[in-house]
Amino acid sequence: MAINELTSRAVLLYDKWIKDADPRTADWPLMSSPLPQILLIGAYIYFVTSLGPKLMENRKPFDLKQIMIVYNFGIVAFSIYMCYEFLMAGWATGYSFRCDIVDYTSSPKGLRMAWTCWLYYFSKFIELLDTVFFVLRKKNSQITFLHVYHHSIMPFTWWFGVKFAAGGLGTFHALLNSIVHVIMYSYYGLSAMGPAYQKYLWWKKHMTTIQLAQFILVTVHISQFFFMKDCSYQYPVFLYIICLYGCIFLLLFLNFWYHAYTKGQRLPKAVKNGLNKNKEQ
Repeated sequence: MAINELTSRAVLLYDKWIKDADPRTADWPLMSSPLPQILLIGAYIYFVTSLGPKLMENRKPFDLKQIMIVYNFGIVAFSIYMCYEFLMAGWATGYSFRCDIVDYTSSPKGLRMAWTCWLYYFSKFIELLDTVFFVLRKKNSQITFLHVYHHSIMPFTWWFGVKFAAGGLGTFHALLNSIVHVIMYSYYGLSAMGPAYQKYLWWKKHMTTIQLAQFILVTVHISQFFFMKDCSYQYPVFLYIICLYGCIFLLLFLNFWYHAYTKGQRLPKAVKNGLNKNKEQ
């Protein structure tokens, strides 16, 4: 009886919670329930941290050069498209970059922003292939906590964003992230094209700087809300989550920056040797 009662209460609470959701996105793919995405993300984490490396343990790495070139430049094109849609749906056509509330109407702009938010959410599942490629190429050193955490938390949290608040100031970080991904995946695409293109990748070290700048801008932008007296943004809880997200990733990437470049763990061998010689002298 106790279990049945708890189940009934949970169902009632869930139904009440869902009633407050945005009806425009209710029937869109993956949006009827959080369960499908939880299963997908769980399967992703299990594969890239356990099953995948075990399956590849006694196998040669796959040669995925052509696939990765197409994949990376495909993400670049998709990110450019999302940037354009975010801009045209609000960020370049009326948003103030301050207290921008969600437009829940079925107006062309309101629907355009909601659909762009869903596209961004869906793109996070496509990007899970980043880690799958690491596994298949036996690049296990690249499968860090930061990498897996970032790729897992983004689609999970964005389901709630699309479900309840598809628009407004909470989407600024998605626009910024899409811009950053145009740069990042352009780098990855050129890198996948082989040694002949290495001379165009001199800006590798700046990639982490660009990501750090992204998290600083996200945190500063969203922090404005906490100093506004009359901002009627409909779901303030998401702004707290975005602010926390920005701070956490800022710290994680600063830690990565320190170990990768300050301590020289990701510097080219020639540079490392030069540093070591200087230390010996």
